[in-house]
Amino acid sequence: MAALAVPFGLLHAFLLAEIGIGLTDLLFVFEMAWTGNLAWARRPWFIAALIWWGWLLVCSTPLWFGSAGWAVSFLQAFVIIRFILFTAALQNWVLTTAAARRAAWAMLALSCLWVGVESWQQYLTGANIFGDRRWMDGALTGPFWKPRAGALYGHLLFVALLPVCCALLARPGRLRKLAGEALVILGVVTSVLIGQRMGTAFVLLGDACTFVLIPRLRRVAAAAIIAAGIVLLATPIISPPTHAKLVVETGRNIGHFSLSPYGQLMVRAVTMGLNSPWHGWGYNGFRAFCPQQRFGTGFPALGIAPTQLGEGACNLHPHNFYLQALTDAGFPGLFLFVFLNLAWLLVLSRGLWRDPEPMRAGIFIGGLTFIWPIASTDAFPTLYMPGWLFFILGLGFALADVAAQPPDRSCSGVIR
Repeated sequence: MAALAVPFGLLHAFLLAEIGIGLTDLLFVFEMAWTGNLAWARRPWFIAALIWWGWLLVCSTPLWFGSAGWAVSFLQAFVIIRFILFTAALQNWVLTTAAARRAAWAMLALSCLWVGVESWQQYLTGANIFGDRRWMDGALTGPFWKPRAGALYGHLLFVALLPVCCALLARPGRLRKLAGEALVILGVVTSVLIGQRMGTAFVLLGDACTFVLIPRLRRVAAAAIIAAGIVLLATPIISPPTHAKLVVETGRNIGHFSLSPYGQLMVRAVTMGLNSPWHGWGYNGFRAFCPQQRFGTGFPALGIAPTQLGEGACNLHPHNFYLQALTDAGFPGLFLFVFLNLAWLLVLSRGLWRDPEPMRAGIFIGGLTFIWPIASTDAFPTLYMPGWLFFILGLGFALADVAAQPPDRSCSGVIR
């Protein structure tokens, strides 16, 4: 129950999520120690995670590298182990039965539904259930008071959607098939109306993956893209704030990327990485050291002007997992982080080409949208958004462990 309460906590009560993760970790370690079961600790992804985490700890140790670490940084890096253990606990202990996996999927699906419904309520009535209105930039906030809905919806949509859609399409009756196709189109269109760039990009990436992975859904996946394009073209009339955010501002940022806040962050982070290539600046080193003048030089040889603090060159983190890995732990840390993400994707994708079971395909898409390198992200790993990743990984790894069962090519399976 502690583990299954984590998605609700990630939605509206971060303390509950922390308690759920902590209790799950403690009970898992106690159970494994009591039974003497250490097989879980020899899984390749777990070993890769420990190596990455260990190097990050080394780079965050103030006594070793001086300016490369600070006391709070080391403590923050140390407690990252709770996420790694939580994923292992889900895979090897909590979600080892079909009933538990169904319950975990249901929590993710309900979370996605909640975000979608509240986004539509805010769009149609002007406010969500809590009375919160659109964010100042025009984005719908869904059930939150600030713009968290877009990215979360993009990560969860295909996890929630594919099993239900495939189940409807596999049943007899034209009405059920129409309902399944309408769900996909509505889900993709909703992301456009929410009006957050990364959330929309994640949904489009997920739709493309659906087209590739599940042949039976190719027609509806293509229809969803067309519908999203039509809605985007209509946003000047049906949702002017969405048009201003997704079209006008996006075009401006892409046209002058190095001068945009995202470009300023990237240039500053790369400069920091080049100034300490072997061990970076410790966990959250970007937050601590970014304002220093020596990191604002830009790259004149490449025509990239010096960065400016007033233009958003510094923030709490560089808004990209891979840039953060570089600034936190240098190029070795970046290499280990890339290797870890590939190890995660390898487990999630095991057997998908042979048996594109909809739940596993949705989980793979959910994991891929988090791991995709060209993205603006939160800090890694934190509860705020990456907390969802570890829950998704735990469920995906548990499903991969039972993927050797006879394949279901009818597109009708939900969860094994």
